[in-house]
Amino acid sequence: MMTKCARLWVAQATVVAVFGLSGTVLLPSSESLAQANPASEGEIESPQEDDDIDSNLVPLEPELTVSPPDLSSTDGTVEQPEHTPGKAFLDTPGAVSADAQGPVYNIPVVIDQTVQSHIHFFNISIRNRFEQWLLRFSRYRPLVENIFAEFNLPSDLVNLSLVESGFNPYAYSRAKATGPWQFMKGTGQLYGLRIDHYVDERRDPIKSTVAAARYLRDLYDLFGAWPLAMAAYNAGEGKVLRALQKAQAESFSEISKTKLIRGETKQYVPRIMAATIIAKNPDQYGFNQDPVPLHQFEEVVVTRPLHFRAIANVTGIPYAELRLLNPELRRDATPPDDSAYHLKVPVGTSAKVVELIDRVPTYKFPPLRAGGQRVKTEAARWYRVRMGDTLEKVSRRFHVPLRTLKALNHLSSPVIKAGELLVITR
Repeated sequence: MMTKCARLWVAQATVVAVFGLSGTVLLPSSESLAQANPASEGEIESPQEDDDIDSNLVPLEPELTVSPPDLSSTDGTVEQPEHTPGKAFLDTPGAVSADAQGPVYNIPVVIDQTVQSHIHFFNISIRNRFEQWLLRFSRYRPLVENIFAEFNLPSDLVNLSLVESGFNPYAYSRAKATGPWQFMKGTGQLYGLRIDHYVDERRDPIKSTVAAARYLRDLYDLFGAWPLAMAAYNAGEGKVLRALQKAQAESFSEISKTKLIRGETKQYVPRIMAATIIAKNPDQYGFNQDPVPLHQFEEVVVTRPLHFRAIANVTGIPYAELRLLNPELRRDATPPDDSAYHLKVPVGTSAKVVELIDRVPTYKFPPLRAGGQRVKTEAARWYRVRMGDTLEKVSRRFHVPLRTLKALNHLSSPVIKAGELLVITR
């Protein structure tokens, strides 16, 4: 099967990208898309040395990984929309849950104590942050839903990206997962994404969504139930398969009562359910639903490396818009090894870019080390937190104001943990 992702067409200036979606792809080993063991502790690190990470990336927002409040000591009540189905279990792609007085879901949704804890966390504890995720995702939601529909995936499954990254193309986790779907490098490459010194398609909203859809479809085909498929997206299918085998179980609810999967994975599926409930009822929870510009663009074929700033200087297109539309370009420039790169530009500007593109100077990339690694620069310095470190100590050690450190790393409190990567400078 082939699919055409909707684009605006402008004759001789734009192209419609066609992504190949056919063929069966072998599942990766038990590698998780979202987690891996952190590297050993160290002093200042240049991510370019480690995994060739560029300075555009931002650490994953801490609210995406923190545990929700425990409601077991309270009366268990939580603010909910006026009509919510009390229980709905669905294990087939085409099925939906229906309640005469409630919304319709097409992934399994059950409101129990754990799901209520996550609803309370999103709706009360981190309300402003979750609202930002909803607004950011609304820019991409129609595109993501269309891609999922072409794979016959439940539309509510798109909310998995909310709990992975808040659909931030530049999100980077301690485990080196990247992009809105938080792909690890090996898994991304296995599912056809280009990941090298110049391009990281894990950050491309369209291509990474196609890869995520393929992976989720493979997981469903393997497990036959969406809760298990979602758990495997977090933990890796190998871990979920072993847990099912050891527990002689057949469902996520069964293995979630054992110690065979991590607490994070036990929380992951209820977290998606909670995000889906709110995303399905944003007005009833009082979340801002102001319209935002959709992810729309035209494409221009670029035959040589061009930097965003040079394009902006010649064409007048804001640098920030070029970055927003092309998050997969790691150096803010088109790659030198592609003689026909499809650069995304704002709607209505492709003709102007084609007219002026010859005036844009060719960009010269810094030299690479042997093996394709870039010569180390000071564009971004990272520090791996050691035992006994506090944010104040790190602030004094590197002469970076505490407020700046917190802003760079999206920290709402001074608490840091050993093994975390902190951005020190940009």
